[in-house]
This record gives sequence, C-alpha cells and structure tokens, in this order.
Amino acid sequence: MNITNPPKALIVLVAMVCITVLMAIGKIDQSAGTGILGTIVGYSVGNSIRPKNGEQVPPIFGRK
Repeated sequence: MNITNPPKALIVLVAMVCITVLMAIGKIDQSAGTGILGTIVGYSVGNSIRPKNGEQVPPIFGRK
C-alpha cells in the first residue's frame, strides 16, 4: 500500500488525532467521537470526492 495523496492523508491524520484527544479529555462524548472517527476512516478508505470539472482525484491509499 502506498500513500498517493499526502496532503489529504495529513488532514485525515490530524483530524483523527484531534478527535481522539478531545475524547480523552472528555470534551466530546465517546459515542459521538466514535461516530466521527468512523466517518473519517470511511472517507480515507473510500474513493474520495471528484471535483466538479470531472477530473479524477487520487485516493489517499493506492496500490504499490
């Protein structure tokens, strides 16, 4: 597995760390945080969103 879109991978990583920290200090309920983390992971594994002009966007993870 290769990271094919590093900026998007960095954004996903930072979001996951922030949500996890907020859950650890008790600012976000664990059930809500788990849902948000699931959504972030699902987005990172999925194909991502195509731009309006029809060009393809590389996913975060690709094959070697």
